[in-house]
Amino acid sequence: MTAADRLRAEGFVEGFIEGFIEGFIEGNAESLLDLLAVKFGAVPERIRVLVCGGDAARLRTWGSRLLAAETLDDVFADSN
Repeated sequence: MTAADRLRAEGFVEGFIEGFIEGFIEGNAESLLDLLAVKFGAVPERIRVLVCGGDAARLRTWGSRLLAAETLDDVFADSN
């Protein structure tokens, strides 16, 4: 058995990938919150919770909307 086979058998690869994706999403959420604060000032807690709970696709959508948005509501129009 190779070292790679052992790592796979121990779940290392799956755990690494899961952790990488989780970190990537958290980083994107932090970046979006920073950009929201620059554009709109203090970000309300309800928006912070929404962003921190968002998946990669949602974060990408909100980030794209941020460019043309005039208000926070424009960014999160379809989010409750």
